[in-house]
This record gives sequence, structure tokens and C-alpha cells, in this order.
Amino acid sequence: MKSTYPLLLVVFIAVSTRVNAQQNSVQPESGNSYSTYPKTENNGPALNLVKVNLSALVLKNFSLQYERVLNKKFAAALAFRVMPASTLPFKRQILDAVGNDPDTREVVDNFRMSNIAITPEFRFYPGKKGYGRGFYLAPFYRYASFKSSRLIFNYTDGLGGQQSITLSGKLNSNTAGLLLGAQWPLGKMLVLDWWILGPHYGAGSGKFTGLSSQPMNPIEQNDLRNELENLDIPFTRKKVFVDANSARMELDGPWAGVRAGFSLGVKF
Repeated sequence: MKSTYPLLLVVFIAVSTRVNAQQNSVQPESGNSYSTYPKTENNGPALNLVKVNLSALVLKNFSLQYERVLNKKFAAALAFRVMPASTLPFKRQILDAVGNDPDTREVVDNFRMSNIAITPEFRFYPGKKGYGRGFYLAPFYRYASFKSSRLIFNYTDGLGGQQSITLSGKLNSNTAGLLLGAQWPLGKMLVLDWWILGPHYGAGSGKFTGLSSQPMNPIEQNDLRNELENLDIPFTRKKVFVDANSARMELDGPWAGVRAGFSLGVKF
């Protein structure tokens, strides 16, 4: 059979976690105005920002970021994002795009996934205002872990009928990148953070396994093996193992993504 399952890795996205930051005292420099910032005990700008990623909600992700302003030019941030087990984001649109192919529609309709991601970053604010305001450059690292289930592959049994096996598993990735963004205060207590563009690149590996509902003879094993080997995942090394009772697919290769979106937060 022709394999039609490049959706295996389609929606693996995600990122970031909370942090406990040391309260270092930062004194305002002469000539700088902090009229849009609440004052701390030392009469300086607010140094702590907690933000929710609004764009992530569209992809069924929940993302929080904590940012600690270190001084006028530099800040450190840590973000955590989680996606509970769910169907694919934009499932209806994907079904419309794949057309009437029953195998592909079955994969999209049944596929479920979840993920978590942690992203520490270090921000540089080159502008005059500083202290967490204006355009910034942020080198970052991201660890992400994706779990998937209900990935169904069909194969032909010895009588010419159709059987299926359901794979599930986990894929982990480690990437690094550079984020260009901008951040502005909204009144005394709120802040808007725009992730303009943050490409990142690294490596990922994973393993997906499944048990057959009935023992497979050598012909059935070979048909299922061909189904798995015909799965086209660009730039990825793949190993397939099939025996009478199970199947396993191991993936290893480059991993890339892009950070973008809007976050709304509070400062204190």
C-alpha cells in the first residue's frame, strides 16, 4: 500500500517554564524616565515580568514566561509550555486539505498528541529606554518532548483483508536559536511582548511502538514493514523493526522550528 502519513510530526511545537529569580537591586540611571513602570522599594523600575503567550492558545498550548530584568541592557527569561493530550490543532482544516483519501483521513481523525517544552533565554535590549523595554535580541535554548498516540497503519493480511496496527511513542528535541522581539509597557502594570521571529535548529530522536491485534505471518510482517519504511520524513534517519506481534519505528535527525507570537503580562 502507498503510505500517506507524513503527519507524524506535523504539530510538534511548544516551549517554556517558570523560574525563581534572585532579587538583585538595580538603581535607575540619571536621565531615564520610568513613568510607565510601577516603582519597587528602591524607587527603580519593575524588574519582574510574568507573561502568558496568547498565540499559543490557538495551537491548544498553554505557555507562561517569567522575565527578570538584570540591568538596563540585559534580562534573563524562562518559559514553560504544555499541550494536554488532544487532537491535532486545526483538525477540520487539515481534513479539508487531505481530501478524500480514507487512510489519511483516518490518521488525522484519530491522531492525538501532547507536548511540553522549556526555553531559557538571555535578552539584550540595545535601545535607550532599556529595563525590559523596546527591541531586543535573545539567544535561547529549547528542550521539547512530544508524545503521540493513535497513529494507525494499515496492512494486508494473508486472506487479502485489511488489518491495522496502532503506534504510540515519544520524541525529544534539543535546539538553539536567536529571537528578535520587542516589548512595550501598557500602562502601569501590564506589558506586551512581541516575538517577531525566532528560528531555532538542533536535533531530535524518538521511538514509536505498537502491538498487533493478532499474530502476523512473514507476508503480513513484510507488508507492514513496507508501510512503515515508505513513510517519508525528510532529512530523518529511520529504523523499522517488525516481528510477529509488534512493530517499532526509531527516528533520528535534525529538528527545526520558529518562535513567533504575542504575550501579555504583568510587571512588579
